[in-house]
Amino acid sequence: MGAPPLPRPVHGERATPDDAIRDFVWQAETLGQASSGHHNRNHVLPLTGPVAPLVGLDVGTSVTVRVRRAEALPVVIRTWSDEAQILDAIRGVLPHVPRCLVKRDGFSIHSYVEGVPLSSVCGNGKPVDTLVVRALAGLLAQMAQVRRGALPPLPAAWPRNDMDSQGFLRTLAHLADRQIRQPNWHAFGGLFAALGIPEDALIRLADRVPAMTRRPYSLLHADLHRDNLIVSYDGDPPLICVDWELATYGDPLHDLATHLVRMRYPNHQWDEVIDAWAKAMGEIRPAAVHGLGKDLRRYVDFERAQSVYPDIMRAARSLEEPFTQNRLDRATAEVSRALEAAAEPLRLGSVPSEREIERALFRWLASRSHGGINGRAWVRNAFTWKADRRLPERTDFPASAVRKALLLEGAAPADRVFKGTGHLNTVVSVLGVDFPVVVRRRLPNVCRREPSFLSEHAVLRAIEEAPIEVAAPRALALGESYANDSFAIHTYVGSPDKPPSHPVHGLLPHEADGLVDQLCALTQVDYKQVDPAAGEGGFFQWLREQLGILVRALPKESQQLARHLGLPDADRLGEILSRHEVSHRAPALLHGDLNPWNLVRRDDRLALTIIDWEMALVGDPLYDLVRHMHLTPTRPEIRDRMFRLWELKLPSGCTLDWRRDWRVYKGIETVRSAYVDLDRLVTGVSLDAPNVHRAVNSYPMTLAAATAFLGLPVRPTANPYLARALA
Repeated sequence: MGAPPLPRPVHGERATPDDAIRDFVWQAETLGQASSGHHNRNHVLPLTGPVAPLVGLDVGTSVTVRVRRAEALPVVIRTWSDEAQILDAIRGVLPHVPRCLVKRDGFSIHSYVEGVPLSSVCGNGKPVDTLVVRALAGLLAQMAQVRRGALPPLPAAWPRNDMDSQGFLRTLAHLADRQIRQPNWHAFGGLFAALGIPEDALIRLADRVPAMTRRPYSLLHADLHRDNLIVSYDGDPPLICVDWELATYGDPLHDLATHLVRMRYPNHQWDEVIDAWAKAMGEIRPAAVHGLGKDLRRYVDFERAQSVYPDIMRAARSLEEPFTQNRLDRATAEVSRALEAAAEPLRLGSVPSEREIERALFRWLASRSHGGINGRAWVRNAFTWKADRRLPERTDFPASAVRKALLLEGAAPADRVFKGTGHLNTVVSVLGVDFPVVVRRRLPNVCRREPSFLSEHAVLRAIEEAPIEVAAPRALALGESYANDSFAIHTYVGSPDKPPSHPVHGLLPHEADGLVDQLCALTQVDYKQVDPAAGEGGFFQWLREQLGILVRALPKESQQLARHLGLPDADRLGEILSRHEVSHRAPALLHGDLNPWNLVRRDDRLALTIIDWEMALVGDPLYDLVRHMHLTPTRPEIRDRMFRLWELKLPSGCTLDWRRDWRVYKGIETVRSAYVDLDRLVTGVSLDAPNVHRAVNSYPMTLAAATAFLGLPVRPTANPYLARALA
């Protein structure tokens, strides 16, 4: 979104030289030939009579007026704040770079470089002529001849050793976090979180930088793309670098990496460019080429990692122009490309689908659409929602409150956005509603191996209506919004002022008591209300069948690796499990997935609120308790305490033969995890979720326990690399 030109200066009777310069800049903004970069508006126009003698040039000489874009986002790493000092320092080595003629707050006037931008004769994605590639490599190598003493002082955080490549890359990552991510986190953090980018992604990247070859530091342009390369008219020199405001001092491989990425070379030309750079740099500073084959990739990865922030922000801001579906499609594609490029270096896990990206961008835009300017009234009108009549409108959260919650969703800060394995959860506070709510959206294209059997809203309504003490959210609304995107709104059970606390290391004694109390209370819920056919068949037989269905539905690659590790196929698994039986116990409503992240600590007698009821089912109450112990670190004394209290509180029809049967359920869940966690390792699905991350990290133990329960030998893998990977 462009900013208006500078206002015309108003002079008194005695105009000063500074008045003349500011009037000239106003004329440039109004009349000059303009090109708009990410950071400045650049205008080319001839010098006028009042200004020419002030800068020492002839009247009519072309100059470039650079006006800082006040609306520009902070999306770059800056080492120095004064471009004029950089240009002065490099003129002895690169005499054709622009000269800074005038510098003021908000604008500067530079000498004009005659020629045409490389982008105008050779656009992004097109191969660059070999002679041009060699000239570019020569330019990059020439920069190594600029003395450090001629450059402005470096920031205090800079590595003390001028050959510390590892320290330089770590410094870059910390600067990217401080100068790009942090200033924009308030406005865009919720969008980043919705797209799966954690707050500490760059800090973790810095921590992972390995030992690198030591190379002598030099001056780096750090933004050498086709728009910043001028092809001269007379060919002497053939290329001239402009726009030095992002220049820095460090490992020359960083300059090569940013150049490779930002020039948008076709893939087949990368080797040519790298070879040309190595030859040119090797002739001027041979030590700068050391470790090229090993370390260049680390800088390319960093460039793609830090670029995800400006790329997403620019794509989102582009929607603030008059809104069209075509503009949204382009922004979606750009964000998808940036996430794909950054996924590996930032370890983002799975990249959201374009459908998920489009909806996240739309929600972000809709939250900013108040006022109806630049076509945003259309956005606001389009942001209607359709109620699902299975959940009637509530008096404590009417349709008007639902709409307000949906409009607030896209503006939620990052610490109020929680992305799980199956849902995106956004916490908002609606004006006029005295409790916070969470908007839950099922993530598209998420393949969950463990299916849902009951409607979550029906389960929550049954719990709310039952005369029992179970701390669970209340279902407030159900429906579809833009692009038929299904959502549910629940009461939020955590504190609106701090993130929820989960018992990730196991339950404390009072928490164990509170959870058992609530599991016992669930046996009093009328489960026929949510599943009229429940309780008529054998639960354990059904559970075995469901495990067989899960194994049979695994992808071919996962099944193949499972067999290689000694896990049976679905038919053989069914035969083995048929040897086991459990006693019949009175059925009850079960949560079905009591992992620590589905338990939120609270300060009362119940101790825990139980959330995420989408895997609820009706079955043996012993199964819910045992599955919880399987999914949560449980010390023996806590396990025994929970069993004792559970047996004491429930009637005998719910606890019959539990001492014999609980180990069978434990074995069944271990076998399930052996298949599910292996599939996650193979497919990479949901590996960034904390419960999944912990599970796959202990996979060798899970596999050994599962094969032992099935009475099968552990099959040593013939491939030692596979064994190390699984360990």
